Amino acid sequence: MTRHQKTFGFEPQPLRFSAQEQVVIYEARQILLRYLNQNPVLSSWQAVLDYCALTIRGEVERFHVLYLDKKNRLISDECLSIGTVDHVPVYPREVLRRALALNATALIIVHNHPAGDPEPSSADMAMTKEIQKGCKVMGLTLHDHIIVGIGREVSLRARGEI
Repeated sequence: MTRHQKTFGFEPQPLRFSAQEQVVIYEARQILLRYLNQNPVLSSWQAVLDYCALTIRGEVERFHVLYLDKKNRLISDECLSIGTVDHVPVYPREVLRRALALNATALIIVHNHPAGDPEPSSADMAMTKEIQKGCKVMGLTLHDHIIVGIGREVSLRARGEI
């Protein structure tokens, strides 16, 4: 909980956007995609977090993978699964299969928590470990698992979990 939430004693609510705001968000995503396709994704960690915060929000959980080349440039941002308000099915086999099909050498997994709290669940941690094991076997690098909440993102690498 942030200082602001503690001070005013409220929980963040999922954002609801008007049709016009959704158009603006779509256009911002397209600008970010063009930027990331021309520049190394990891040249600015803040740019990666900002990109994830903009693109992975929503009223249901969504699981994305950012597939990267040897120079950590974005090959593809793919939404591999859309779930419910509190669960998204993730299949490590599909994550790895797609990485091989794209000739990716590294990846960043990202999903959102629509309720707002980006703290990882035990299921999030178990899924991350499974993908990490698969990456190791396949010669891929798992750079991070980012969980997007409302107003805050959690990086499992930054927490020492990867």
